[in-house]
Amino acid sequence: MYANPIGMEFVLIQPGSMVVGRFQPPYPKPQADVASKKTGVQWNTKDYDLAEKMVKQDATSGFTVKITRPYYIGKFEVTQAQWKKVMGTNLATFQGDKVKDEADLHPVEQVTWQDTQKFLAKLNALDKSHHYRLPTEFEWEYAARAGANDDIPWKTIWASAQMGSTTTAKVGQKTPNAWGLYDTLGNVWEWVQDFYNEKLFADPNPPRTGNQHVLKGASFVGDVKNATYMAHAAGPGNGWDVGFRVVMEVK
Repeated sequence: MYANPIGMEFVLIQPGSMVVGRFQPPYPKPQADVASKKTGVQWNTKDYDLAEKMVKQDATSGFTVKITRPYYIGKFEVTQAQWKKVMGTNLATFQGDKVKDEADLHPVEQVTWQDTQKFLAKLNALDKSHHYRLPTEFEWEYAARAGANDDIPWKTIWASAQMGSTTTAKVGQKTPNAWGLYDTLGNVWEWVQDFYNEKLFADPNPPRTGNQHVLKGASFVGDVKNATYMAHAAGPGNGWDVGFRVVMEVK
């Protein structure tokens, strides 16, 4: 782990690979013609075969992504205190009497993708010994997965994600992932560098232009189905539930 002069802590992520965009909808129950206790609806052979066909059509095998270089990524989302230290202002909604604890330790939110670029420019000027940027979508997802190949179980989501609240929470209050990163699911959506491709899943080669950028990780008001490293969403979001974390490049 490394802490920079601003007090931002970073975790070193080593190269590796993962499969992105793999999707397997659940198959219908195999017992055709068995009535549901709640609705009385029955599967007949024709309907079952159609449902099975639709599942196969919607399934995708995904593609392999290789992370070829190590990088440091923020252990936490950028906090209000860190934003103020770099920018001299605080854009966050959840401060003052809107929170019951230390707002400085809550993630900064209400930031656009363009705001993150201004922050990074100033951070790079303050610390010329390193280079900071947003993670790519694949860097973000690789770090968030922490070596996991399958989708995250709901039980783990609730243990690690700040969801179901009326405000953001202080960073680092939930269980970290296997590589020591906090709040990759829930708390605030996180901006990444890539443009959005207007699709359900990322492309092997992200677009070079677009109308908006990708958001990852869901927020404290998000649906639990979005609280997965696979979620491929687009800004601008609600604003007050959108923040970011930073990559520091390895020299």
